[in-house]
Amino acid sequence: MTLLGLDSIAVPDVHPDAPLVGRKAKLSDIEAIHELIGYWAARGQMLVRSRSLLAETIRDFHLIFAEPHASRPGGLAGVCGLHLLAPDLAEVRGLAIHPNLQGRGLGKQLVAACEAEARAIDLPALFAWTYQQGFFERCGFTRIDKTNLHPKVWSECQRCAFFENCNEIAMHKQLG
Repeated sequence: MTLLGLDSIAVPDVHPDAPLVGRKAKLSDIEAIHELIGYWAARGQMLVRSRSLLAETIRDFHLIFAEPHASRPGGLAGVCGLHLLAPDLAEVRGLAIHPNLQGRGLGKQLVAACEAEARAIDLPALFAWTYQQGFFERCGFTRIDKTNLHPKVWSECQRCAFFENCNEIAMHKQLG
């Protein structure tokens, strides 16, 4: 299936045994983030993010990198963003893990990094749109009815190509 012309997007090979390192994103990471998110967006698992949107929101993102070695390639292992929507709510967004590194707890690590950042600025709650309800439940989120969402969420949603036909699940986590 071609989704927004992204069917040919692939991600560079990353060896599953490479050592991993976490850090905040830099502008030089935009292409790798775009490729990884695009890979999953092409498979209908998440929404695509343009390079310009990634540049505008680069400070939102936490990354995990697989360190390169002479015998194995390195590269972006995972990404997740914390996007402040209002003084009382931020969205966990753009969570993507390299297909070679699925099931190793990287997603939980990245969500935990976003949660730690949210707690550090006294944010009382997190929200996420997802197709992976079980994963977010394991991270302490609960499903909520879309009609209970903060009005600021809807202003962001209006820019989405799938606004009229959204089938993502709304998840919420109270922090305080």
